[in-house]
Amino acid sequence: MRSTFWIVALINFINALSFTILIPTIYIYGKQFHLNEFETSLLFSIYSIAQFFATPIIGKLSDRFGRKPLLILSLLGTVVANTLAGTATTAGMLFFARFLDGVTGGNISVAQAIITDITSPEERVKGFGVFGAALGLGFVVGPILSLIAQQRSIGTSFLASAGIAVIALTLTILRLPETLPVAKRQVSKLWDLGLDKLISGLRIPGVGLLVFLNFLTGTTFTMFTFAFQPYYLKVLGQDNKSLTMLFFAFGILGVFMQTQGIKVLTDRWKVSTVRILFLGLFFRSLCFGLMPIFPVIGYFVVVGMLFAVFNSLVQPTISTLVSLNTQPGEQGMTAGLNASYLSIANGIGPVIAGLMIDQHATKLAEMAELAGAKVDPSNYVSYAYPLYAAGILTFLVLLLAVRSQQQYTPKPIH
Repeated sequence: MRSTFWIVALINFINALSFTILIPTIYIYGKQFHLNEFETSLLFSIYSIAQFFATPIIGKLSDRFGRKPLLILSLLGTVVANTLAGTATTAGMLFFARFLDGVTGGNISVAQAIITDITSPEERVKGFGVFGAALGLGFVVGPILSLIAQQRSIGTSFLASAGIAVIALTLTILRLPETLPVAKRQVSKLWDLGLDKLISGLRIPGVGLLVFLNFLTGTTFTMFTFAFQPYYLKVLGQDNKSLTMLFFAFGILGVFMQTQGIKVLTDRWKVSTVRILFLGLFFRSLCFGLMPIFPVIGYFVVVGMLFAVFNSLVQPTISTLVSLNTQPGEQGMTAGLNASYLSIANGIGPVIAGLMIDQHATKLAEMAELAGAKVDPSNYVSYAYPLYAAGILTFLVLLLAVRSQQQYTPKPIH
């Protein structure tokens, strides 16, 4: 079991690399195709919306046919899609590539189901902590590789992402054993692909509420992530290289918290998984609201570091709680359901943020920059609005999580 766990953790790390290479570049790449702020937000959203519908299907199929074949299919889609994106010559081709990547992008939910297959309930929070740390380590190494790829072109980042996904695909084929025995697989009709679970899954005791909380936290988080980049580049006057290095620093802190911080909280201080979730949501809310108060780079970095430490607690704890509230034969389905609602949140958040930004004012500012004229700072003030909104909404999510905790707190194991 232990060797399989580390193989899937390594696959998840490599998969995370292929994703995090793109994070610092998608916004700027969209601008190269002359997209405005709202159109650029759709570049983020089309991937997530496609993933919303595809992920429960992939999760359901992994419960039926096994984890390995579906992980292979998903990684293959990432390879093809990012190759198309990196060689795109039109905005339409770029949007299609992002859509294709979303349709086949259920690999995280399958990997989560594998973790569930090979860990006991007592080990699961630590297992998901290491799983999250693999993602965090991707946030450490991915931006560095992105920075190297950007020396050639922004599109090269997508080609590098495709190349790294090939490594994960090869490792999955050659080294990953199947973790779901045939006897435990769900037998259902061929056309029953699990889309009905997008609605009925919300009625599963405990799981439905957690999925809804994850949807809300995902929406507020992606409101932040979309506005974060233009705020850093335009309001704070920084460049894409320093943005990439900031993501690198965030990744280091996230890995530390997910490998050591969670262990200290659970083992030494005996903090429950539910309380860890509350802690993460509180500091995430606080940092979102504090970030845009003073448009000074030093202040922004300090608040950002505090954010990186506690933000890394949220996703592993929600995934753990979903797993602990799920029956053994439905782990793939609920992991897919959870990932699916997180995907649609990732699609909604950027659109909300894009709509809050003053398109006319930012367009005037961009035209002034191109003409070499002085830019009025007030033209960029709306980049702060999604950050404030994300902070307020995250605090409301925290209140909901606290008030409804009895519905999803796992019963003690005797």
